[in-house]
Amino acid sequence: MQISKQTKKSGAIHRASANQRLIAAIIFVCIALVFVFLALAAWGKIDIERWAQPCGFKQRYGLPCPTCGFTTAALAFVQGKILQSFYIQPAGGLLCILLVFAAVLAFLTAVFGIYFDFIRRLFTNVKLKYILLAVVIIIVAAWMVTLARAMALKGP
Repeated sequence: MQISKQTKKSGAIHRASANQRLIAAIIFVCIALVFVFLALAAWGKIDIERWAQPCGFKQRYGLPCPTCGFTTAALAFVQGKILQSFYIQPAGGLLCILLVFAAVLAFLTAVFGIYFDFIRRLFTNVKLKYILLAVVIIIVAAWMVTLARAMALKGP
């Protein structure tokens, strides 16, 4: 076996199978549709109030819920106000960044057949419970930030 073929097999980039390309295409289309919907809402073409009802937690307790601000942060993100998106809801801004990253990887896999080995390693080596725990920690930390802001605005 030639040396170049050996290094290519153990490298970080592999050729995607047809199934991997199909899954990547579906992921890319879904993420793209989410961002198209958000862009249309940001431009006023879609009434977001029909899709996102007022927060019941905030109405009842007067404090933001753990996901309060996600929609507003996503709307700011699609308008190109990325730092403002993080300020509005840090977890929402992070989610948008992760979705863009996932969309780029899915696009590369679907269109060019490039499959990155770290994706396989991520899903085989990292247990789902740890990924979910990380998501919960990020959302709770962002909630603490939004709660602190809300409390500071309310005053004593």
